Amino acid sequence: MVPERFRKHLGFAALSAAPLSLLAAAPAVAQSGVPVSLGGIAPVAVVLGAGAFSLIAMAVVRSILVDTRAARRRASSQIADLRNMVDEYESLIAGSRELTVLWTDESATPAEPRILGDASAVLPVGRQPHSVLNLRSWLGPAEANRLQELLDNLKMHGHRFSSSLKTLDGRQVRCSGWVMGGAIAMRLRPAYLEPGEAASVAVVEAADWQCAQAIITHMPEPAFLRLEDGKLDFANPALVNLAQTRGKSVENLDLDALAAAVNCYVVEFDVPGGIGGYLAPRKSISNPAPIPEAAVAPISGLIDNLGTPIAIFNAKRQLVQYNEAYIKLWGLDRLFLTPGTDERAVLDKLRTEGRLPNSVDYHTWRANHLKSYERTEPFEADPWHLPDGRTVKVISAPAGAEGGVIYVFEDMTEWLNMASTNKAFTNVQRETINALSEAVAVFGTNGRLTLWNPRFEELWSQVKSELETAPHIDQIASRCVQALPHDGATIWRDLKRAIIDLNPTRTDQKGRITRSDGKLIDFSITRLPDGQSMMTFIDVTESASYSKVLKERNDALVAADRLKDAFVENVSYELRSPLTSIIGFAEVLAADESSPLTAQQRDYISYIHASSVSLGVLIDNILDLASVDAGIAELNPERLDVHALIEKARAGISATMPEVSGVPAKLVVDIEPNLPSLIADGTRLVQVLYNLLSNAARFAPPGSEIRLAVTSRDNRMLFVIEDEGPGLTDELKSAILTRLDTPAAGGRQRGAGLGLSIVRTFVNLHGGTISAERREPKGSRIIVNLPRDSALAGVAE
Repeated sequence: MVPERFRKHLGFAALSAAPLSLLAAAPAVAQSGVPVSLGGIAPVAVVLGAGAFSLIAMAVVRSILVDTRAARRRASSQIADLRNMVDEYESLIAGSRELTVLWTDESATPAEPRILGDASAVLPVGRQPHSVLNLRSWLGPAEANRLQELLDNLKMHGHRFSSSLKTLDGRQVRCSGWVMGGAIAMRLRPAYLEPGEAASVAVVEAADWQCAQAIITHMPEPAFLRLEDGKLDFANPALVNLAQTRGKSVENLDLDALAAAVNCYVVEFDVPGGIGGYLAPRKSISNPAPIPEAAVAPISGLIDNLGTPIAIFNAKRQLVQYNEAYIKLWGLDRLFLTPGTDERAVLDKLRTEGRLPNSVDYHTWRANHLKSYERTEPFEADPWHLPDGRTVKVISAPAGAEGGVIYVFEDMTEWLNMASTNKAFTNVQRETINALSEAVAVFGTNGRLTLWNPRFEELWSQVKSELETAPHIDQIASRCVQALPHDGATIWRDLKRAIIDLNPTRTDQKGRITRSDGKLIDFSITRLPDGQSMMTFIDVTESASYSKVLKERNDALVAADRLKDAFVENVSYELRSPLTSIIGFAEVLAADESSPLTAQQRDYISYIHASSVSLGVLIDNILDLASVDAGIAELNPERLDVHALIEKARAGISATMPEVSGVPAKLVVDIEPNLPSLIADGTRLVQVLYNLLSNAARFAPPGSEIRLAVTSRDNRMLFVIEDEGPGLTDELKSAILTRLDTPAAGGRQRGAGLGLSIVRTFVNLHGGTISAERREPKGSRIIVNLPRDSALAGVAE
């Protein structure tokens, strides 16, 4: 279109230029026709050219103006026609007693949709149309929440819906929602506003409940009555028969599902005391062209019996044939999959129900899929990864010379899961085999290597690149012969016999190989369930050497133990005879007051006697330990007097530890009054107390106190010995708990050798415990905890 400025101003200037140019050229034209020179002709030429240009420009501008006016008239006419068409459609919607809400991308905000139709058809009289968006203003809380949930699913997932709602003023409203292109729409209409329904509804609404039942009973359509709480109260014979033919129970009947199954919709209306309704058949909008059965008949029986989902569409993209597997794969209704259904409608329904792969641009995806009608060769598309986790392979092929497509679908989900599981299992198996310290090699029935680990490569000097080519066992043997020229051929000849042995009754083999390089290798050949053979090798050279050394040492220890037992037995008994004589003569000399012995000589005799007694105690301890080690030590439990036990131990100390210089340690005994009796082996307990008291006397300073306290606690008796010595060292504590004695750890005199070890042994035999701890600021404390009845406690060790 020409701008307004050009039309008004520049057009006027062009029209005015023509006559002005002619007037200016008149004097030149009036001159003689024969110019005297070329300079006189130039003005005339210029004037004539300008005039011609002006005439041409005027004609062009005039033509442009005429074309512009015609184009504007045509555009205005088209705009007017479109506006009239929009007005007619809006008037049609407004007069249909329906309310339509349209959300488009052009809306300023999601809360400002376009609302078309008569608001009074749904809302109370006097309400503004936009108040329909405030659901709680015309619906109850439950109905408002249900409708809002349906709208959310429609907006977010594209799930279309159709449902019945009951408004606050008691009216029944049918609500439908769907997706159209890039927008979504919701339609609201009264439930009884269907063609030809008003008369029947009016009759039933005017009746009471009993009359309503009578009227509905004689209606040919499947009809029902609901109570105000929505519970189905009455169904006419037509509805009962329909439910029975569909295998449904009237008590728990889903009317919406039943209506959809028989291609009907539910019409509901108010009656006194509840809601009435019936199922009305849907009217077909268009009848698809009949599909010739001649092209399908030869293969229809075959397709129906196949377990593979198959669907056939003709050149017009209309459904011709499908099988039961196709219905199960996509979960479609047979009533929807009628012959002649357009494939685009099938794809749109699957997308609405969330059964197609997620795509940013669905229309582009669908267009690419529908290119199958243009192909002349079978084509396998990329697998469809569905939202429900399934994976479907789609193969399309031309249906014939007349066009069309045959779709073959395959649910690959299980296969992919099995492949993934198998791959994961294989990876775990290989990683496990690679991590083994044993060399592993698996050979197939053809004698070729199928599986191996790095340890096999290292043990038999193989090359990794050759192992990766699945070599035959002969090739592996040849490589081993190069590494072990002396015995490699012999070793692998025997191994090969076990591998290539196809006898079904053959058994597994085990053995040890001694190689020429000094290595000892244990091998095992195991037959696998699939017929393959697995060989495992483990290098036991080092462990065999250790085993040999350990066996030699064990034999030496056994021999030494026997020598020890023989030595103890012989020495103990050989020493006891002369020792008894020494003790006897020492006692005789000490007891003879008339003998001419000096005081110093008598002291020497006392020391001889004490040392001899200590040596006898040591021999007894050695014999006791030997009997315990041999497992033949036994207790002789008897009822004991604790006072007598302590006196015997005190006497033993006096006999074995005479004071040479200084003041001897003082023994203080504290026995709990009314102490219950003790059942134990008296000889063993005297040895325990003697060894503990003599040990305390050895470490106690001259003139210090050694305290022995005896108390009873529940069914136990405690002997607590305390001294004021240098304290309990780690070595001394270890000696109490083990068979080590440290008589030289600061003591003034040597003790009885294995005394502390025999203490622990005898206490354990009685079922008791012994513990040692340090006293503050100095000294030590040893606690012996014994059961009051050792006969019941048994042997602890």
